[in-house]
Amino acid sequence: MLKVGLTGGIGSGKSVVAARLARLGAVVVDSDRIAREVVEPGTDGLREVVAAFGARVCAEDGTLDRAALGEIVFADPSARARLEAIIHPRVRRRSAELVHGAAPDAIVVNDVPLLVEVGLAPTYHLVLVVRAAEATRVRRLVRDRGMTVEQAAQRIRAQAGDERRAAAADVLLDNDGELTELHAALDVLWRDRLTPYEQNVRQRRPVRATEARLVEPDPGWSAQYRRLAARIRHAVAPAEVRVDHIGSTSVPGLAAKDVVDLQLGVTSLAEADALADRLAEAGFPRCPGQWWDNPRHPGDTSRWEKRLHGGADPGRPVNLHVREIGSPGWRFALLMRDHLRADAERRADYLAVKRRLAAAGPDLDAYAEAKEPWFDREHRYAEEWAAAVGWQPGPPEEES
Repeated sequence: MLKVGLTGGIGSGKSVVAARLARLGAVVVDSDRIAREVVEPGTDGLREVVAAFGARVCAEDGTLDRAALGEIVFADPSARARLEAIIHPRVRRRSAELVHGAAPDAIVVNDVPLLVEVGLAPTYHLVLVVRAAEATRVRRLVRDRGMTVEQAAQRIRAQAGDERRAAAADVLLDNDGELTELHAALDVLWRDRLTPYEQNVRQRRPVRATEARLVEPDPGWSAQYRRLAARIRHAVAPAEVRVDHIGSTSVPGLAAKDVVDLQLGVTSLAEADALADRLAEAGFPRCPGQWWDNPRHPGDTSRWEKRLHGGADPGRPVNLHVREIGSPGWRFALLMRDHLRADAERRADYLAVKRRLAAAGPDLDAYAEAKEPWFDREHRYAEEWAAAVGWQPGPPEEES
């Protein structure tokens, strides 16, 4: 099944998005609703909350007095953490039960208010974030939930900021406009991305680029790499691997095909084969056939063998090159990236070659083959540069 994480700040309109996705056919697991269920009268959850915060958080009819509890926890981070330690494990268990009961071809949308705060983003195939201006959110909370302006602002600031949520988002949904606009955007998302993504994951079918079409540099490529890398590391844990951003999208200012290239470094290709199923389940199915890199050393007739996976998400094409750590192909991918970042002349030369070959026609295989002589020359230049500056592969960027 396709697992989608849905989040957004309080008052952003997340519930409206969840309702529309449910109408389109998604199985929605609402963490807010479950959080209320686990502290209903007679539950262990309610008894533990009362034991932690006192009888003042219990109404006369035996239900949880949410307003009284809110006054305590939203003014005291330690109290909020104590409440989360009671509620979150119960919500996670119940959510897992509901997900387990969904059909194999379901698109499961897990509506999680604190998805970013508790670090759940890498556990989903895709993360949707609903956002709205703070003024809009305050107005909604005052109108719909009876809060004062001060209470609304306090609740908003107790959560992750907009910038942090946006960094976790594969899809950002703006909800400051008309409801019809939001619904239209969700209908397109469902039809063009979520439905084919689910089919690709279930059928283990990678999305492959078919044309050599260059786009201008996208500052978002780096953030996309970080999200993809976190998802990959989560999928293969506890295996000790490293994930690097390579290829043209890893070189700032360089036009490229809009395909993010990543390199998964493993101890052996046998380990790569053992991890293939877990990568496929996480949305990175293996590409059929045998794959290798052409050797760059003069007189070397061997093949630099590797495994190749692609992304199943039609909205974010990915090439995942799986190579042995320390192998010639693994090393060259990192060396070429760092050399092009450091050498403006070589970077400009590569861009000119890419533009000329892309202009010659859209055939992707012909484009790739025609670049091989440039890569051979680049290998020599890069090795000379590495010797001059003492280059060695550094840690992955998110760990440096």
